[in-house]
Amino acid sequence: MVTVPSWTYKGHIVDDISDMPKGTYGFIYETKHIPSGKKYLGKKVLFFERNKRLGKRALEALKEERAKKGIKGRVPLKQKVITESDWKDYYGSHAEIKKLLEKDGPMSFTKQILSYVKSKKELTYYECKELFINEVLERDNEYINDNILGKFYRKDFLNEIN
Repeated sequence: MVTVPSWTYKGHIVDDISDMPKGTYGFIYETKHIPSGKKYLGKKVLFFERNKRLGKRALEALKEERAKKGIKGRVPLKQKVITESDWKDYYGSHAEIKKLLEKDGPMSFTKQILSYVKSKKELTYYECKELFINEVLERDNEYINDNILGKFYRKDFLNEIN
């Protein structure tokens, strides 16, 4: 088993969902590659919500259940499945983070939760707020992030007029 660093929040270790405030949808985080000192700001959800296609047995069982309850109409072919995300061993989605993880291993990173949020919309808002406040696109020697929302790119800020 590979040892991975735990998340921290205000100096406290967070290694289980029960360590987070009730009703947390996700969090804003900062990972730091210790050898280079470069940081990455991002957002992470705690649960994945997927539509899973039902098999023949499950469809038959659902048809019987609906018939017993007197529910008419077409039987849905998919069912919503909610599972815990990979937040515990997550570092970021950027390709450079993945390369650094492969090269130096997980213990070369620190993982810090900056804030907890309670909805999908807040997650995007507070991530953007942190990215702009920390000027991640202008401080390329400090941050790995190279875009915000897929609309604002570091390359667009390199040739600013003085």
